[in-house]
Amino acid sequence: MDAQGRGRADDIDPADQWVLNPNTGEYELRLAPSAAQSSVPGPRGSSGRGTAGRGGAARTGRTAPARRPGAAPPDDEAPSARRRTGAPADAAAGRRGRRPVQKKAKGKKVLMWTGGTLAFVLIGASGAAYLYYEHLNNNITSVSDDGAGTGGFSKDRAINILLIGTDKRTGKGNEGYGDKDSAGHADTTLVLHVSKDRSNATVLSIPRDLITDIPDCPTTQEDGSEKIIPGKQRTRFNNSLGQEDRTPSCTMRTITELTGLKMDHFMVADFNAVKTLTSAVGGVDVCLAKDIKDPDSKLDLPKGEHTIEGEQALAFVRTRHAVGFGGDLSRIELQQQFLGSMMRKLKSNDTLTNPSKMIKLAEAGTKALTVDDRISTIKKLADLGAELGKFDTKNLTFATVPVVDNPAEQVKATVVLKEPQAQQLFAMVRDDVSLTEVKQEKKKEKAAEAARLKGTKAPASEVRVRILNGGAVAGSAQETLSWLQVQEGVTKSENAGNAEQPLAKTTLEYGPDEADQARRLAEIMGLSGAALKPGKSVTNSQGVPAMTLTLGKDFEGAGVPLTTPEKVPEDVQKATADKVECAK
Repeated sequence: MDAQGRGRADDIDPADQWVLNPNTGEYELRLAPSAAQSSVPGPRGSSGRGTAGRGGAARTGRTAPARRPGAAPPDDEAPSARRRTGAPADAAAGRRGRRPVQKKAKGKKVLMWTGGTLAFVLIGASGAAYLYYEHLNNNITSVSDDGAGTGGFSKDRAINILLIGTDKRTGKGNEGYGDKDSAGHADTTLVLHVSKDRSNATVLSIPRDLITDIPDCPTTQEDGSEKIIPGKQRTRFNNSLGQEDRTPSCTMRTITELTGLKMDHFMVADFNAVKTLTSAVGGVDVCLAKDIKDPDSKLDLPKGEHTIEGEQALAFVRTRHAVGFGGDLSRIELQQQFLGSMMRKLKSNDTLTNPSKMIKLAEAGTKALTVDDRISTIKKLADLGAELGKFDTKNLTFATVPVVDNPAEQVKATVVLKEPQAQQLFAMVRDDVSLTEVKQEKKKEKAAEAARLKGTKAPASEVRVRILNGGAVAGSAQETLSWLQVQEGVTKSENAGNAEQPLAKTTLEYGPDEADQARRLAEIMGLSGAALKPGKSVTNSQGVPAMTLTLGKDFEGAGVPLTTPEKVPEDVQKATADKVECAK
C-alpha cells in the first residue's frame, strides 16, 4: 500500500472489485473498506512510462481535473498535449470506507475497434462509476492526427477508420517478435468503412508489401512544433509507419492517396493487443483444414476446431509459411477468419451478459490501443462505438485489395495493384455500395436512384447546364465545358466558376421539368442515378433556367465515367463475418 492507502492497480484484477448487491440486483464497484481512497485511481504509467507510445507514436498528455464524488464527467474533453501526466486528484484527508457508486446504466456499452489483427473489441462501461470511468480514461494513449483526418466521425455520414497492427517490439514478453532494432511498420492494415445508414460495413485489407507512394507528412513533434517528413516514391506500404519517424497520420495520408478514402480516425495496436484481448474475451474459435506447425510463428495446432487465446492467438494471426501459398496474402485470409470469429464472440450473449468479461475487456482494450486525439476519451469512444455496433455481422464483409506480383522483380517479393479491379473496389467503398445484400430499405433506395435514369432523353443541343468546380482538380470545369461543347454537342453550357462548398462526389441538380435533360447529360458523362439530385433549376448567364453540374473530388477528367460498380469484381477475395471457414 502507498501513502494514500491505495494498492497498486497492477496488483488488482478489476473484475474482482465488482460484486452483486443482493438488495438492488446491480453489480457495484467495491473497494477495500479499510483503505482511504483517492478520488481518481492512479493512472497507468505513473511509474515513468510516459514518453513513447505504441506503434512508434509519442503519448499525449492530460491531467484529469478533480471533481466531486459521483459528479458526471463532461460530455467532451479538450484534446490533450503531446504527453499525458495523468496526475490524480488528491484524496480527502481521513476519508475511509466505500466510495459511492452510480447505478448501472442499462444497455450502455462501448464498442472499441482496435488496430491490426485485433480490429474489433467490445468493451463495457455498463454500471461504471466515476472512479472507474476516469481510470479507463487514464489507460488511453493518443497521438495527433496532424490534420490527416476529416476532423472526426459524424452520425449523418459514412465512417472510415484506419486500423493498424504494428510489428514494433513493445511490452514485456514480446522480445521474440518483430525486428529487434526496428521502429516498427504498418504490419497489418485494415480500412473499416461503415455505411451511412449503418446497415453494413466493409473491411479492406491492405497488403503490407504493396508498392505505393507515401506523401509528405506534416507531423507534430513533442515540443509542439511541426516537422514535414519527406514522402517516398514506389516503396512498400508498411514503410508508412515508424520508418523515418512516421506516425499513424502518415499512414492515413497514404491510404487517402491510394484509395481516395478520407479517414475519420485511426487505432493502432501492438503484439500485446492480440494476447490480452483474446484472453479477456475467453478465447476465439478458429478452424484449420490441416495440421499446422510453423516454427517461425510458433503455431502448433492439429486440424479441426480450436479455441485460442494469448500467445497461441498471436501465433495464429502471425503464421503465413504454413498456410496457403506461404505469403502475406495467405496470412491476410487467416486474419480475416480470426476477426470474423472475434466479432461473433463479442456479440454473443456469453460476452454481453457477463460483467466480469466486459470489465476485463474494458481494461485490456483501453491499454492495448493508441488512438488519434479526437477520440481520446471513453465518452468519445462510446459515441463512436454506438455507431459502429449497429450493423449485423452477416453484412460485415472482409475484402483484400486486388494485387498481382510486381512485374519489375525477378524474385517476387512485393505486389502492385491489380487494375481495373482495385479501382472498382475502391469506388464501391467510396460510394457506400455494400459488398453484401442488405435490408429492403437499401434496395428501395437503389431502385429509386436507378429509376432516375429511365425515361426520355432530350437532344444534347437542348441540354442547358452550368458547370461548377466543387473540389476537382483546378481547371476541370473549363476542361469539361470544352469537351461537352466540342465533342458532345452540349452547346448550351457554361463555366460558372467554383462552388461555395467542396463536394466528395459529383452531382447534377435539376428542376422538375428538366429530367429529360438530366438523363441525357448523365448518359454523356457516365453519371449514376445517385449523382442525379431532383431539386430546382437556376438562372444561367442568358437569363434562362439551367441545371447545375458540380464536379466533386471524385471527378477524374472529362469523358471519364463516374458510374460506381454495383458488384464486386469476381476475382476479389472476400468473406463475411457470419460464416465459419477453415484455414487451408
